[in-house]
Amino acid sequence: MSTLTIRDVKTILTAPAGSRLAVVKIETSEPGLYGLGCATFTQRHLAVKSAVDDYLRPFLIGKDPQRIEDIWQSAWVNSYWRNGPVLNNALSGVDMALWDIKGKIAGMPVYQLLGGKCREAAAVYRHAGGKDEPETEESVRHYMEQGYHYIRCQMGGYGGRTQKMRPGPENRLPGAYYDPDAYARSVPRLFDHLRKKIGFDVELLHDVHERVVPIEAVRLAKQLEPYRLFFLEDPLSPEQIDWFRMLRQQSATPIAMGELFNNPHEWKPLIVEQLIDFIRVHISQIGGITPARKLASLCEAFGVRTAWHGPGDVSPVGHAANVHLDVSCPNFGIQEWSGFTDAHHELFPGCPELRGGYVYPNDQPGLGIDLDEEAAARYPCPEGPPEWTLARTPDGTAVCP
Repeated sequence: MSTLTIRDVKTILTAPAGSRLAVVKIETSEPGLYGLGCATFTQRHLAVKSAVDDYLRPFLIGKDPQRIEDIWQSAWVNSYWRNGPVLNNALSGVDMALWDIKGKIAGMPVYQLLGGKCREAAAVYRHAGGKDEPETEESVRHYMEQGYHYIRCQMGGYGGRTQKMRPGPENRLPGAYYDPDAYARSVPRLFDHLRKKIGFDVELLHDVHERVVPIEAVRLAKQLEPYRLFFLEDPLSPEQIDWFRMLRQQSATPIAMGELFNNPHEWKPLIVEQLIDFIRVHISQIGGITPARKLASLCEAFGVRTAWHGPGDVSPVGHAANVHLDVSCPNFGIQEWSGFTDAHHELFPGCPELRGGYVYPNDQPGLGIDLDEEAAARYPCPEGPPEWTLARTPDGTAVCP
């Protein structure tokens, strides 16, 4: 019977590149044996820290860190209410840290514990943008020259919020204004320009970011068919999943969805009815590696590929977890990649390496990444509530996301 136990649990907050990151560290009764996990919910980082330090910590101390599944299941229901982003991110930090510990005990990278490599590295996509078609084209060519084969293209910001829009009423409230109709008309025009200029030898993607009404999303997906997108991302919000049936009936444009998902009931119908082509969940948002590997297996059975969310407000620990899943999943599709700054490399030794449009895990035990806590303390999270985009249509109506 194992005598190894969890000795302490803590949350480390840091903001090396502006985004508030949360990393959970689990220390064991064996000196020097600990694990790290990503619990980043950058808009509610203090709530996650409290959930870990004030609630999960006393729940976990004394437990066997090798019993990952039992800890996940019991921690998930310990608060009675569940499936929310704060508690899911807190649980994710714990879960990833336990997988990190398990790999260190085994002397193996986490991808070996998940069944071993299906590929040597994960293909990634980068984000290209500009104020107009020529500037966006220039950004796309910049990434092509660096060896990227998959590029997400946006013009005028998400939803075209920097584009010209129709006038609105007086005394409108502050916000990030955009015109959904002007945006929807601009997207086919952008991809018509890009395909004429750069051809079809590079895979292009686009993120709607839930910025149009459902029927407009259907029309947009149909209009983009001639340009052979690798996928159209988040055309609808989680509250509108019934519309995916019409979207699938009307268009052959591949669809990626799931960045905002928390609850299995949100993704289950989309997968089992084969209404999407890529699952885009934020791994820490759903609770870590344990539920993500199960989700990937469900997707495999229905021909859906993985495309885990990988923005700048995921810690390098979270990116490392993404990559371990990427190289071990047979139904891997693509990995979003935002890149690391010098500060990230300073704080997180062992970051996954990017070479020629592919990201590689290292072969160190566990997730293969560490955290310099002294360095992290030099990048404190900004005080006060984080600013976040409040999207508004021309008449001032607040809309998601």
